[in-house]
Amino acid sequence: MSEAIIIEDRPGGVRLIRWNRPEKKNALTGAMYDATRRGLEEADASEAVGAVVFAGLPGAFTAGNDLADFHRAAQAPGMAFSDMPALHFIRHLARTATPMVAAVDGLAIGIGTTLTLHCDLVYAGPQARFRMPFVELGLVPEAGASLLLPRRVGLARASALLLLADGFDGAAAVAMGLANALVPSEEIEAHALAQAARLAALPRRALAASRALIRGDAREVEAAIEAEAAAFEAGLRDPETQARLARFLAGKA
Repeated sequence: MSEAIIIEDRPGGVRLIRWNRPEKKNALTGAMYDATRRGLEEADASEAVGAVVFAGLPGAFTAGNDLADFHRAAQAPGMAFSDMPALHFIRHLARTATPMVAAVDGLAIGIGTTLTLHCDLVYAGPQARFRMPFVELGLVPEAGASLLLPRRVGLARASALLLLADGFDGAAAVAMGLANALVPSEEIEAHALAQAARLAALPRRALAASRALIRGDAREVEAAIEAEAAAFEAGLRDPETQARLARFLAGKA
């Protein structure tokens, strides 16, 4: 997995976590989720790391979860969504203490969008394409999106984004308040790293306390994640969902 996930500690106390699976547009496997989660855990435990930047490749932040993993889980008699690396990652993402920054260029599907709701700063490129197609696959939103997205953009707009899976680009993400700025593709990673270095240079205690105040009650987010996980698992077991996943994987969706 060292090739599919690249983790580098950069100057200024910044850890860069890059998804690097170009042949699948950075679709995340269980092993990639585990490696990313460990990267966050290590950042939280390190006095040298003051901020984390998530990045992908030109044209693909991440195409979301590798649906083959979900399809296999749905067919495995003893497998529960609660045991899957995706949920372990989501749970840790919500309680990561290290400030997180996202540099989104290209596809940001599913978790590629919902992950940004947990980031302190988000920068989008002109080619960014956000989309959350959970319901059309027979599933439900994840990563606390059912709670966090309406708070950010309002109930009506969140309903269109989550129920109808309306996509939006980087400029729209900025306009909706889901991204801080639109940055040229060739500059976005450097810009995100520079802003992360600014965060890492701040007094740690004041930064941590301020993040906690801004984010509010973490228990609400954790409760939303667990409720979504239960509904997500029920969806995975549904025959219609299994058929939709099979059609998608066969290229017939």
